[in-house]
Amino acid sequence: MRADLSVFGHDPWWLVIAKCVIVFAFLVLTVLVAILVERKVMAWMQTRVGPNRVGPKGLLQSLADGVKLALKEGIIPSGVDKPIYLLAPIISVVPAIMAFAVIPFGPVVSVFGHRTALQVTDFPVAVLYVLAVTSIGVYGIVLAGWASGSTYPLLGGLRSSAQVISYEIAMGLCFAAVFLTAGTMSTSGIIAAQQHTWYVFLLLPSFAIYVVSMVGETNRAPFDLPEAEGELVGGFHTEYSSLRFAMFMLAEYVNMVTVSALAATMFLGGWRSPWPFTLIDGADSGRWALVWFVAKVWMFLFCFIWLRSTLPRLRYDQFMNFGWKVLIPVSLGWVLVAATARLIVPDHRGLVSAIAGVVVVAAVALIVRRRIRHMGSDPDPTPVTTDPAADGFPVPPLPGQSIILAGSHRTRAQPLANREGSDA
Repeated sequence: MRADLSVFGHDPWWLVIAKCVIVFAFLVLTVLVAILVERKVMAWMQTRVGPNRVGPKGLLQSLADGVKLALKEGIIPSGVDKPIYLLAPIISVVPAIMAFAVIPFGPVVSVFGHRTALQVTDFPVAVLYVLAVTSIGVYGIVLAGWASGSTYPLLGGLRSSAQVISYEIAMGLCFAAVFLTAGTMSTSGIIAAQQHTWYVFLLLPSFAIYVVSMVGETNRAPFDLPEAEGELVGGFHTEYSSLRFAMFMLAEYVNMVTVSALAATMFLGGWRSPWPFTLIDGADSGRWALVWFVAKVWMFLFCFIWLRSTLPRLRYDQFMNFGWKVLIPVSLGWVLVAATARLIVPDHRGLVSAIAGVVVVAAVALIVRRRIRHMGSDPDPTPVTTDPAADGFPVPPLPGQSIILAGSHRTRAQPLANREGSDA
């Protein structure tokens, strides 16, 4: 299927500028609202009050926080590499905003007599453009950690680079299945191909892997290892303050909006209305298309908040193992299945959907089986003890090991009741 891109590239200059301004305003306002909604929803989920002082019911709290950051003193530590230190926040936030240039907000409309699509631009490899631009943003994080001249920011920057590399591979493989099914890489063409059936139903494994990958890509809990407060103080932005710190926060939330909009575009039909609204004439036109698109984006943003409120942070080795040993092999295998189905069966959508259902059922059955076996296993296996100072300096224990306390036969892995019993 060849995407129709003839509508792009003919807008007058004032319309192009207006589109850019509208996209920028949409992103900034969405970030302000998302910060407030995140604090309110987390308070609701955790039985707390949340912000309720600034403005009616705390509605102006995000604005007050922005003003506070703008008026704070910008402190630059003495040991930083100043040019790179000042450039890093800009490198993080600019690509995050540029990625939204190819995201469709709606169909072709008429604006003062000019027919134009509700997106800034589109071209045959638009999704690859999004991947390339968002990959540049990680340079800002790495350079911020390196230029700060401190250990913890450097570790956070290195973690972020490894994390992005790991999960972008799985994300790209998910997109490959979409490209094979849609026959195009342009965002408007992918939405046009989902006119009858959304790809969340045809390519459910790809959608599930993409949802996990986009959380890891944006450094959000439970995958916020580059900012782990308990290990790295604050990660790559530990030495930043004032507006430079605010730019990193802006980049994080804009990236959340971008990956959410991309998920809606690739798997949920973009601005197309869900069933049964598709039976109503005009449900996909004009302002209604904007309503559906924004609603889908906010659905994913709510999931980001939900995950942060409920799940603990993963250990770093678990996180990397999951990406390289689970997501990437499963994504690669699913791409091979989708390509084979397309090659064998001309109308391959039904076959791919059936295979996707079998894969999901098999995955759920495997998870349940492993869970049952884990519950039936010995809940308190004998730990492998290790002496942390055997080599002359303390070494933290590996998973499954426990530490022998100096001058005692007791181990740190023993429960408190056993310790008391042995003392008695």
